[in-house]
Amino acid sequence: MNPKDLDTSTFSALLGAVSDVSLTIASNGVIEVVSTGQDMMAALGCQSWMGKRWVDTVTVESKKKIEELLAPDRDPSDLTWRHVNHPTPSGNEAAIQYITVPLAGNKRLAVGRNLERLAELQRRLVETQQSVERDYLRLRHIEARYRVLFESSPEAVLMVDTKSSRIVEANMGVQTLLKDASKRLVGRDFRECFNAQTTADVESLLRTALATGRVEMCAAQLANAPTAVTVSAIVFRQEGGAQFLIRLNRQTAASPTPDNSDTALVLSTAMENFPDGWVLTDPTGTVKSINEEGMALFGLTAPSQVIGQSLERWLSRGSVDWGVFNTSLKQQLPVRNFATELKTLSGMTLPVEVSAVYLSKPEPMYAFFVRDMDRRLQANSTTQTLPAPFAELSQLVGRRPIKDIVGETVDTIERLCIEAALELTHNNRASAAEMLGLSRQSLYVKLRRFGILSENDADASLN
Repeated sequence: MNPKDLDTSTFSALLGAVSDVSLTIASNGVIEVVSTGQDMMAALGCQSWMGKRWVDTVTVESKKKIEELLAPDRDPSDLTWRHVNHPTPSGNEAAIQYITVPLAGNKRLAVGRNLERLAELQRRLVETQQSVERDYLRLRHIEARYRVLFESSPEAVLMVDTKSSRIVEANMGVQTLLKDASKRLVGRDFRECFNAQTTADVESLLRTALATGRVEMCAAQLANAPTAVTVSAIVFRQEGGAQFLIRLNRQTAASPTPDNSDTALVLSTAMENFPDGWVLTDPTGTVKSINEEGMALFGLTAPSQVIGQSLERWLSRGSVDWGVFNTSLKQQLPVRNFATELKTLSGMTLPVEVSAVYLSKPEPMYAFFVRDMDRRLQANSTTQTLPAPFAELSQLVGRRPIKDIVGETVDTIERLCIEAALELTHNNRASAAEMLGLSRQSLYVKLRRFGILSENDADASLN
């Protein structure tokens, strides 16, 4: 097929199908034919250009480029693309690249490519690059603050790789504590910092911290100095893998008791190393002292994180649990094996069993003994047997329907739980209801059902 056999309008339409826009320009610069190949180009109002001078359809800065494209002395072999902007009905501008070729009768054919998609990609690229630069700058500032805090902290802090146990980072506090500033610590095996007698304890600490994900602590002695330290470790994960955050705190000698007696010193040492958590508070609940096991249960790394605070904020049920403790201890009655939950520093809850006693000398104080129930249940899991009351239920099978057996068992358990809650709260119905997770009205319904509520109490509940 010879292109000369095509008329101008057909040829322009053909170009419009393979290009974004094509214009047939008369010798006087007026647009005679407009063909578009995209719906987007039609939305720009290209058809309204027909009958107008091409130079009148562009913005001011593009008029000179149109005049150059329509110049009669323009070399036909010069097919340089020129960037032109057209105003759109929406008030924006549309960017189009054009080349022109001569046609018969001193006409010109202008072929255009829409640059909107390219411009949009360029804008997105610029916005993304700016966002990346802002994020990078913010990360640089965070890293700078972290470095200043890490290096200026008087506490000895290390980062240790969980797989190789090698030191990844160490601050100046570690160099001062180890008194070995001439030897590079980074890359050194962390266990080499301790003497042979305590290395096994440190290895056990790291394994336990990795397995539990909680703050674990142990006592150790440094290799090059007769210095006893408390080692605390917790695991955190990042892109490079898991690492230990380890703190080394120099152990200080316990301050002597007022009477400086051997018995008091022995008791103080025993309580400090007690296998269960031990917390000492004043009658208002403000924490005065805590041992190492107590700090491990609370998820702490230093006693200062809890001393001076109210014990109530660390209890899962808050004022309800503290009300039970305070009511009994004010009457100098001991609390034994009270089941509750602790809120750790990381926000987790830990089931515990608490016993408490009142101390009158040298000043009124409350002593709390906290035991981790998870460890206790794990230790007894292999020796647990079916309780006797439930073992007797097997003897009723075949004599009574299972529905009756289960119903009476549930009633018995509900009654026992309600009686236990009333005993712990000293018959405080509101506290007992909150402890059991019931509304006060539901508790009174169950009290009447089990015959625990007296007639006077029943009348009061109705009122």
